[in-house]
Amino acid sequence: MKLTIEQFSALEHELDTVKQQVKAQLGEPDARYIRRVLLVQRLSAISGRILLVLGFITPWLWLVGVLLLALGKILDNMEIGHNVLHGQYDWMNDPVLHSKRYEWDIACDAGSWQRTHNFEHHTYTNIIGKDRDFGYGLLRLSNDFRWRVRNLWQGGTYLLLSMLFQWGVSYHELAAQRVFAGKKKADRHSQVSDSALKKAFFSKGARQLIKDYLFFPLIAGPMWLWVLSGNLLANLIRNLWTSTVIFCGHFTKDVHVFTAAQCENESRGQWYYRQMLGSSNFTGPTWLHILTGHLSCQIEHHLFPDIPARHYPAMAKQVQAIAAKYAIPYNTGSFVRQYSTVFGRIMRYSLLGGGKAVKAL
Repeated sequence: MKLTIEQFSALEHELDTVKQQVKAQLGEPDARYIRRVLLVQRLSAISGRILLVLGFITPWLWLVGVLLLALGKILDNMEIGHNVLHGQYDWMNDPVLHSKRYEWDIACDAGSWQRTHNFEHHTYTNIIGKDRDFGYGLLRLSNDFRWRVRNLWQGGTYLLLSMLFQWGVSYHELAAQRVFAGKKKADRHSQVSDSALKKAFFSKGARQLIKDYLFFPLIAGPMWLWVLSGNLLANLIRNLWTSTVIFCGHFTKDVHVFTAAQCENESRGQWYYRQMLGSSNFTGPTWLHILTGHLSCQIEHHLFPDIPARHYPAMAKQVQAIAAKYAIPYNTGSFVRQYSTVFGRIMRYSLLGGGKAVKAL
């Protein structure tokens, strides 16, 4: 359904009202919540690293250590890092939990991620040719992209990307700016120099490698191999989880794609409309929402990226009611169902043709 100008204006007003109602309630409960999550994250990471060293007592201690360290990394990246870097807690003026100061436990430099994700992806969500997050330049997920022979094995490419996801995110901006290729496209530009991009990429990546694969194994002494392998497995678990969550929010079967022409002179109501059609949610218990950084409510995150994510499940009920009122599809389902459609989309467009992508009218 194509909304009228009046309907777009009304949609804008209703969603703005939902946002303002939540913003008016922000306060100490939100501050206590994110600080409590930060405490759990730090305790998980510290206890996990201790148990890795004690793995010689029994392999079960080592396994628990791996899971706790992975939990710490997931919480750091999802519920804390992702949301803090969106400025959701800037109003607290906390010395740690501020978008200008937080640096997360991942290979990607926080500033680079904010440029490619906060600005580019959230501004141009699913606009073909402008949102490079739609397939990350590796996966063909729509017929709007020319089929190449390499797309035949993009199922394997997806698996490799998921296993090394933090490095894919880290390299994303350099790939876009053609820094190492030495050739820039006319529509690619950055206010950050190539040398600054390379410095951020290599320095942050080196710190992560040294921390997990040199420093902690060395101080473990004779248990170095247990710690090294534990860190490697914890990072792998974190990478697979974050990749799966992000793909479920963006690349399910029914997400819409858009052309640049469709989005010219877009009003805020039309921007809201595009976010709703270009995103997917999945359902689950509270613990699942937390482990996803509340990106299980990706629709609400795309609508309200600077609202503390803990409010998304409640906001989702209001957003879904508004979507029904205007006959806007609201893409949600179980975690398993949504992931199955993601994998189906990846395999579908690995073939020449691949069918017709869902586009907004």
